[in-house]
Formats: sequence, C-alpha cells, structure tokens
Amino acid sequence: MLITAAAQGIGRASALACAAAGAQVIATDINAELLRDLQTQSANIQTELLDVRDAQAVAALAARTPAMDALFNCAGMVANGSLLDCTEADWDRSFDLNVKSMFHMTRAFLPAMLAHAKADGVSVSIINMASMASSIKGFPNRCAYGTTKAAVIGMTKSLAADFVNAGLRCNALCPGTVDTPSLRGRIASAADPVQAEKDFVARQPMGRLATVDDITPMVVYLASDESRFVTGQTLLVDGGVTI
Repeated sequence: MLITAAAQGIGRASALACAAAGAQVIATDINAELLRDLQTQSANIQTELLDVRDAQAVAALAARTPAMDALFNCAGMVANGSLLDCTEADWDRSFDLNVKSMFHMTRAFLPAMLAHAKADGVSVSIINMASMASSIKGFPNRCAYGTTKAAVIGMTKSLAADFVNAGLRCNALCPGTVDTPSLRGRIASAADPVQAEKDFVARQPMGRLATVDDITPMVVYLASDESRFVTGQTLLVDGGVTI
C-alpha cells in the first residue's frame, strides 16, 4: 500500500494504522525529517521522499515499485476565502495539489494495480481524500478548496465506473473537521485563534473536532477486502455535519 502526505496528520495516522493491520506501507511526503521519524515506528513502513506535484518523480517511483493492493491519495491543502478573495495563484495551487497530483499518482500506479488484479484474481483499492466541506455541504470561505474536493469526487466516480470490471474499487473519503497540524496552523494564523477554534468546533454536531484516529478505521476498511463490495462512494466521517 502507498500513502501520500504520510509524514503527519491523517496520512501519518493512516500509515501507522494500516501497518498495524498487517499492510506493507510505502509512506511518501516532502518532509524528510518527519518521514525518518515515521519509519522508526513500524517495521512494516518504508518511506520515500516524493513531491506528488512532480509527474516525473511520481512516474519514477511507480517504475521501481511493485504492484500494490491499495493507494491512498491523501495529499492536499486548504485555501481560505470566497471566490472574490481567491487569486488565480490560489486557484492553480489548490488544483495542482488537490486534484492534479491525484491524476499523476493514479495514472502512474493504476496500470500495475490492474495487471495485479487480473493476474492474481484480487481486488485493488484507490482511496481519494475528499471532504464534506463545500463539496458535499456548502461552507463559507472554501471556494477553491470545495471546488477541488468536488472534482476529487468526480474523478473517484469516473475511476470506479471505468474499472469496476477490472478489479478496482475507488472511493472518496470525506472527513469532517479533523484536529491535524494543518488545522492547527490555520487556527494559529487567524486574527483570533481562540474564536477560530471555537468556530471549528461549533460546526461539529458532536461538539468536538475529529481526531486522526476517528478517520483511520475507514482508511483501513477501504484499503482491505472488508470493503470488497464498495466502490464509487463518498464515505462521510463527519461527526454528523451532513445530517
């Protein structure tokens, strides 16, 4: 199994959870120091420095990596603001990391995964990180982010439909607001960090932020044969936001 953005947050927790479940995990990220720390946590984890925006680097990694059972496209970013706040650079950066990187990763790794599925009679899985925010339910100041995550859901359904008869399952994971280093950075950069955290919590009906450990069981499930009859779905782990 390969996981992008695995050095911290949901990606790191997912790498550890999948490794604990017995998977051999290739954990990729652009942060070499955090990857080194992650590799010490489990004998089932090997790490690779990778910028998922670099198509040549992605292709090179795919060429030297054995066919996998699962790929978790976890890399992404959040650009704040409405359409009027969104610059062209914000828009392009959001699509480059949140959508185009998934195109590069999937295009590079999918052929070997499909060949593996056909030759060995197994089901292979791609998990794409989407979100409930502004792709499933509208939220203010998430124009670029929500648009990219809606695109991820569209890509997911397209892959699922195109390759359902070839042994591929493809699903989109849609978390609620998760307490990660990324979120903590956005809270810290707010004009009033205390109020910003309260606002994030207030939109969660369960009255708290999700932890990464609230999300990882779904990653393990989607990567495993336990989800062998699940494909083309947007799976919400949002604490009731979209009730």
